[in-house]
Amino acid sequence: MDVGVFARTSERLGRTVEIGVASGRVISVSFPEAPPADADPDHPLLDRVFAYLDGEADHFDDVAVALTVPTDQRQVLEATRNVPHGETVSLDRVIRMAGLDPDEREDVETARTALAENPVPLFVSDHRVRDAPGAAPSSVAERLRAIEGA
Repeated sequence: MDVGVFARTSERLGRTVEIGVASGRVISVSFPEAPPADADPDHPLLDRVFAYLDGEADHFDDVAVALTVPTDQRQVLEATRNVPHGETVSLDRVIRMAGLDPDEREDVETARTALAENPVPLFVSDHRVRDAPGAAPSSVAERLRAIEGA
């Protein structure tokens, strides 16, 4: 996997999909209005993302991601990554999957923060978690759920 910033505009999302890659791992995913001038539009991972946006099921579980977040937030993001394509789960369920307690205010806040600050939405699919903020803009999250039929 190359190093750099790769981006392509998606008519389906009405936004650009931008992926940052370093040391063979995805380090960031964002959805800006337009691609950065220095972004390369050609990358095999972008090809997969656009096939997914066209309706091809892809869990992206083989994509190497670098999660530079606190350990408890990492647990939440790794649990979220295990939610299958086309399914949605409650925030309480993700909290339990992460080994945290949904009745503990601090654990709920940890989960909400992890999802809101998720550096790699799409590859850690926070749009599959109901009743929690995700890192992707709400319009993008809605479209991703519609694409997955969730």
